[in-house]
Amino acid sequence: MFKIMSDSACDLSQKYIKNHDIEIIPISVSFDGETFMKDTLEISRKDFYQRLVDDPKLFPKTTLPSVELFADAFRKYVKDGIPVICFTISLHLSGSYNSAMNAKSLVEEEYPEADITVLDSQQNTVTQALIIDQVVRMKDAGLSIKDVLKKMDALMKSARIIFTVGSLDYLQIGGRIGKLAKFTSGKLGVKPIIIMKDGDIGFGGLGRNRNKIKNSLIDIAGKYLNEHGKENFIVSVGYGYDASEGVSFMNSIEEKLDIRLNTDTNVEIGVVSCTHTGPYALGIGMIQKYETIA
Repeated sequence: MFKIMSDSACDLSQKYIKNHDIEIIPISVSFDGETFMKDTLEISRKDFYQRLVDDPKLFPKTTLPSVELFADAFRKYVKDGIPVICFTISLHLSGSYNSAMNAKSLVEEEYPEADITVLDSQQNTVTQALIIDQVVRMKDAGLSIKDVLKKMDALMKSARIIFTVGSLDYLQIGGRIGKLAKFTSGKLGVKPIIIMKDGDIGFGGLGRNRNKIKNSLIDIAGKYLNEHGKENFIVSVGYGYDASEGVSFMNSIEEKLDIRLNTDTNVEIGVVSCTHTGPYALGIGMIQKYETIA
């Protein structure tokens, strides 16, 4: 038996979190002078998105969980001898991992026999959810935490999210644009295709027409799946403000790639990720099935 934890960037549904007994450590968000310490528990995703849609000049901020917040969560389990595995959003996007690691050190001083593993998921939103889902599946299949950890490096390296945004402003203001800057600088009205792998975001293409960009996302995902054996992968979608666009996109993926999405990990992109991508993010997440990893 072991406990699965994650910071709230994973965007898993409350139903999934409850059904699989996952502990979520909240990343706080703030704007207009207000701070919401428990993100979607204190402000609904719908209200958060609507504020950004109504005011395109409004740019929220996130604050990583405190060391003590992680430490309190760890203590609840290690005091009873229960091992913990905790996932955080990519270190390239947030310092949540550092906060969790400091908490681990603190708790291990108090409980020298504590078994705490903190992993930088190297991902965000839908792919962070997919990683956790694979760990849930391994746990349900009876794998020990030791056997789970043997698969984690290859599992996380297999994960990809291919996505687009409605505006680069959020990534630029949040300092997350990185390598994309040289490809998008000076190109008015274009939207990028972004590929996140191994913890960082990279350039996948440019376009102005939203529908053409969505088709390009599907094409890029299809190429990756075909090269690595699509039968070996689980695929899900993350979508932003426009739920109808998300549903339509899911249908297109299933039809064009001849696959079935994992509905458990199709996610409504949450307020943490929305802070850095804006309300119109849309992406395809993929991960290799743990059973196919040696």
